[in-house]
Parts: sequence; structure tokens; C-alpha cells
Amino acid sequence: MEILDRLSFFDAMDGAALAFLALAWLGIGLAVERGLPGRPSVSMLMAGYRRAWMRVFVTRDPRILDGNLLTNLRQGTAFFASAAMIALGGGLALIGNTERLLGLARDLNLEQAPVLVWEVKLLLILLFMGNALLKFVWAHRLFGYCAVLMGSVPVEMSEPAKTRAEQAAEVNISAARSFNRGLRSVYFAMGAAAWLLGPEALIAATVLTVAVLWRREFASQSREVLLRETPE
Repeated sequence: MEILDRLSFFDAMDGAALAFLALAWLGIGLAVERGLPGRPSVSMLMAGYRRAWMRVFVTRDPRILDGNLLTNLRQGTAFFASAAMIALGGGLALIGNTERLLGLARDLNLEQAPVLVWEVKLLLILLFMGNALLKFVWAHRLFGYCAVLMGSVPVEMSEPAKTRAEQAAEVNISAARSFNRGLRSVYFAMGAAAWLLGPEALIAATVLTVAVLWRREFASQSREVLLRETPE
């Protein structure tokens, strides 16, 4: 009964906005990772280049360049993981400070909303940021696995060397996939912040977020560049 009383603070529009947000998040994720009919995403194209990288890596001597490239990938992942952790800490601190929540409500001229409403809306943002943190941490670890596999590739050209390089490529692609999922969660966390202004704002922000992600994956200039020569 107490749960029903709390849900009474939200109306059907809030439920519809949340459902739309969830469907948009899942839908754009599937589109990015599986592509559209006859239209691969940037992430899919980059997977081909990652495999090409590892094929070239086997023949390169010395392999210092490859180690530096992988280090840069890990550093970028670590940066986003740290940023997500800081955002999570700030959000949790805000939820634990009722006075600041009420101050935020007054700033937005929505002081009639109870504290519980603000806590739930902030919690949605934190859920996305929490997911982003987990994805970034896992991506960082996978890039570490990739480094170990690359280090185990024999110097001389051989079938074992090619096999290890293929394994490294697939782990690298898995790491990039996890990193991209983390980035999408960050995008949707920013869009979820619009719920503070109401369900209509959340729907509008969700549409804008999907549009930005769709453009960058399916209609960007970088995608046109990658399509000029796509590795098999």
C-alpha cells in the first residue's frame, strides 16, 4: 500500500515517458551493434578495422606502435570510468541532501513536487551512470586482456601467431563494444536529466539523444570516410 501511495506522485505520462526511454535505449543499442538493413554502423565498420590492425600487427617489427595505441585506448576508458564514478558520487550526495533537492526544485519553479519525486528522477540518472561505470570498467579490463594476447603473439610469422592475433582482435572488439555501451549510457543519463522538468521534456530529450546517436553512427562524415575502404 505504501508503494502505491508513492507511485501516485507520478501519472500515466511519466510511465509513458519512461517506457519510451527504455525502448529507445534498447532500440538504438541493437541498431548500433547489429546495423540497419544494408547500412552498417560506425561501430561495425570499426570492428573490421580492428581485425585489420591485428593482421598488420603480426607482421610489424618492432611492435611499439601497437602497444602505444592500446595504452591510449585504456587511458581513454579509464578517464570515462573515473568521470562516471565522480558523477555517481555527486548524485548520491545530492539524493542524501534533502535541502539541496528542495533548493533545486525552487530553482526550477517546481517546489510543489515532494522530495520523493526528485529522488526517483535523480535515481534514473544514477542508474544510467552506474551502468556506464560498469561498462567502462569492463572495457578497461578487456583492453588489458587484449594487451596480454598481443604480448603472447610470436615474433615469427606462423599459424599460432595468426590465431593469437585473431583472438586479440575479437577481445579488442568486445572491449570497444562495452566502451560504446558505456558512452550510450552517458548520453541517455544526460537525456534522463530532462525528466526533472517533466515527462514531456524527457520524451523530447530522448528523441534528441537517439537522433544524435543515430547521426554519429549512420550519417556522420567519419562513417563516409570509413566506407571508402572497408577491411574484410
